[in-house]
Amino acid sequence: MSQPLERDAWVELYDRHARDLHRYLALRVDAAIADDLVSESFLTAWERRGTFDPARASLKAWLFGIATNLLRQHVRTEGRRLRAWARDHGRRVVTDHVEDRTAAVVDAKSLMNDLTEALADLRPEERDVLLMTAWADLTAAEVAEVTETPVATVRTRLFRARTKLRARINGQEGDGDA
Repeated sequence: MSQPLERDAWVELYDRHARDLHRYLALRVDAAIADDLVSESFLTAWERRGTFDPARASLKAWLFGIATNLLRQHVRTEGRRLRAWARDHGRRVVTDHVEDRTAAVVDAKSLMNDLTEALADLRPEERDVLLMTAWADLTAAEVAEVTETPVATVRTRLFRARTKLRARINGQEGDGDA
């Protein structure tokens, strides 16, 4: 795409990035909200196409940056929602005793609760970096473009987030310095 934001190239831009953008958003919010956020992201990108600077960021990073900002606006209560979900599922009693399969389900639910709580406990910057890397498959450089932070800061946040999650899963506190 020699002129990526001209009307003729817009369909190609959408075809190239909409599916990945939707997948990233749908892993953070439900699919219907992700649909809306993808649409809103492309609308915002179209409205701001004159501000796109290819020397500053790739198109993918620019779009993910717009989507991430819209996601943050929409999900200001993400941490509270994750904690409430973890509390609710933690109170449920498993009544089905089907030997090994039941044990595996209980272990998986327990790990999911721990992971959900650990994600909720991460600083928002760490959570965003971790999820953009894991769910959107962005590189540290692309996340740096999205968040407008140095690559070294992104790598540090990713390291800290992974360390906290690993510690939490291994039964350590994970709230300390990482």
